Amino acid sequence: MTAPANKNFLTIVSGLPRSGTSMMMRMMETGGLPVMIDLIREADDDNPNGYYEFEAVKHTKEDASWLDDSDGKVVKMVYRLLYDLPEDRTYYVLFMGRHLDEVLASQRVMLERHGNGADGITDAQMRAMFQAEIDKFFKWIADRPCFKMIRVDYNNLLADPKAELTKVNEFLGGGLDVEAMAATVDPSLYRNRKAEAVAS
Repeated sequence: MTAPANKNFLTIVSGLPRSGTSMMMRMMETGGLPVMIDLIREADDDNPNGYYEFEAVKHTKEDASWLDDSDGKVVKMVYRLLYDLPEDRTYYVLFMGRHLDEVLASQRVMLERHGNGADGITDAQMRAMFQAEIDKFFKWIADRPCFKMIRVDYNNLLADPKAELTKVNEFLGGGLDVEAMAATVDPSLYRNRKAEAVAS
């Protein structure tokens, strides 16, 4: 199979905040792909295994030079930032999907932990906004050949990690250590189910 480091494209883990993107980044690292991270944002109670963020992605519109050495690697980008990527190269996108009620619960707890509120926005309003933005994003990316994308279900990933990760491995052309990736799943971090908001 193709060695992960020899892939001639950038793999992007994307999705809404609190949708399992950091967990997937950890899996990809364990599976054999070099991760693009800078460790500026440290692990905390919300993400005890780290955020796996790379600050340069936030400034892609002004400076995309970080892409010059990105083939064969994986980076995390919230979906809004993909609009800024130049379309002269190939990107393979793993879009993390999670029940929106769980995403909202996780975000709410994280905001409360840091002393921030939701500015009077209800969960119903936030859910509608997120859904509209995601629908717009899916329509946009479908019209751009430089992007190849699959949706990875966060909830299925916890319930049957090998099945979901096998799909990811096949999408990326093989070469990942699926067994090692599946072993990183920590059910104790699944703390914000649809009817809960006790932790993030």
